[in-house]
Amino acid sequence: MTLGKAFGFFLREASINLWRSWRVSLLAVLTIAVSLFVGGAFLLASGNLEELVARWRREWKVVVYLQPGVAPPVLTSLEEKVRGTPWVRGIRRVDEAEARDRFRKTFPSLADLVDEGREQMLPASLEVAVAADAGRAEDYQRWVASLGEIPGVALVDDDRDWLAQLATAVSVARALGLGLGLVLLAGAVFTIASVVRLTAYLYHDEIAIMRLVGATEFFIRGPFYAEGLLQGLLGGCLAGGGLFAAWQLLQPRVASSAWGELLLSRFLSPAEIAGLVVLGAGAGLAGAIASLRREKLGATE
Repeated sequence: MTLGKAFGFFLREASINLWRSWRVSLLAVLTIAVSLFVGGAFLLASGNLEELVARWRREWKVVVYLQPGVAPPVLTSLEEKVRGTPWVRGIRRVDEAEARDRFRKTFPSLADLVDEGREQMLPASLEVAVAADAGRAEDYQRWVASLGEIPGVALVDDDRDWLAQLATAVSVARALGLGLGLVLLAGAVFTIASVVRLTAYLYHDEIAIMRLVGATEFFIRGPFYAEGLLQGLLGGCLAGGGLFAAWQLLQPRVASSAWGELLLSRFLSPAEIAGLVVLGAGAGLAGAIASLRREKLGATE
């Protein structure tokens, strides 16, 4: 029998085994699907956050908040001082009214906090667009510190500070998701190993006959390895489909909110989905190999 025909036989026998013991097989498939779903959810959320952080870094700004009632000549002088540095790409004035409008659009549920009777809650500001590599220069850091000492300036907010904190939080979240996914995946491998071992015991007599007629160890174990592979493959496909269904369900409902932009703006790429499926198949195969590694299938005492 050629290798191709052997693999065809393995897959056929594995499919029959899955159908005959569909209850325990379903448990193994669902276990690995849940582990990959959790890992994929963390991958989806962290990937969207990383893309958003990268976009915000390209739009990096230093916001100079002004004191109330800054005179126009003082504001013009301030703009000239800010503009006279090599890393400044542009300056934009934002008055109190525009700041209130932005707040209402970003946080509609809190719009009452910035009613017309509270004019100074959101002060006017200057948004200074800076070059992406400016934060590495010591002169830039001294320049940011000096802005707060200029008359008429109430506060200076450098996007670099909170972007660095956000990037760290994304890395921590991805590491936690990876760790949790690996723990759940290890449990799924153990479940598949148990299911494959149970199936092998159920076919003990048939395996003994195959061994008596001269079947090789590879030919005897092949269907069980294929069974673990199929269970992992089905679990990976189920996890990918579940992630896409959940994303399709949630994304339209939260697209206009901050959470929608942060976590669900885009779905996983085809390569990432394929990686989940391959990981599931590999975990299933690993579970099958581990379950039968020390077993002498069909051996008679």
